[in-house]
Amino acid sequence: MAEGKKAVQHLPLKENIFDFLHERIIAGQYAPGEWLRQEDISSRLGVSMTPVREALDLLVSAGLAERVPYRGVRVLRPSATEMADSYTMRLLLESAAVHAAALHITQAQLSQLEEILAQSRSLVKLKDMSSQRVLNRELHGTIAAASGNPLLHRTYMTVLNTFPDWMLYEYMFRHPELLDSSMRSEHAEHRVIVEALAAHDADLAVQRTVAHLANRGRELEAYLGVPGELIRAAEAHALPLLARFTKV
Repeated sequence: MAEGKKAVQHLPLKENIFDFLHERIIAGQYAPGEWLRQEDISSRLGVSMTPVREALDLLVSAGLAERVPYRGVRVLRPSATEMADSYTMRLLLESAAVHAAALHITQAQLSQLEEILAQSRSLVKLKDMSSQRVLNRELHGTIAAASGNPLLHRTYMTVLNTFPDWMLYEYMFRHPELLDSSMRSEHAEHRVIVEALAAHDADLAVQRTVAHLANRGRELEAYLGVPGELIRAAEAHALPLLARFTKV
């Protein structure tokens, strides 16, 4: 309890409590399906119940937790099928977003992406994983916003909230030998997507995005145990449709 109080004794706002819980979910200190009790968290952190309740709402919005009527909030535990469905939707929506972004992206948005890449370049340690997840989501969200289609952006962000990237990070937290190479590969994949956007090459941007997401699909299978047939089925649903409009 003392450790928790010390960690947020000067950070009473809902965003700070969210960060505190977020880090511990990624570190595996809260397991999938575990209940997040307002009273326990409030007591542990030495804060009132109101910002804890607001922080739990943020966790739900971020896709890290789910609210069960009359029972409370628990860490999300998506099924293999739900993870594969999210993967399918990311292939479709992210490809559409990056294709449009390559045609409409502004110099200001490109500069924002470059800044995110610069910030994330050195985030390869266990203590950096929460920050890396935030920057990863910011990068993908910025690309979706650059599509120039607010509805596509909002829909994509809803789907992104369902993708279990935090579970992938939690797995790497428990297997630190994977962390450095995985984070560097992810950064390199992001870099070449941004380069395609800067060149306004829509087909190339889609090709590199699909390759990036396919690697996340492999991780769902290898790290989280999603059956390979579900991953292949997701790709079979999405990729032929994408191939009709690009050179993928």
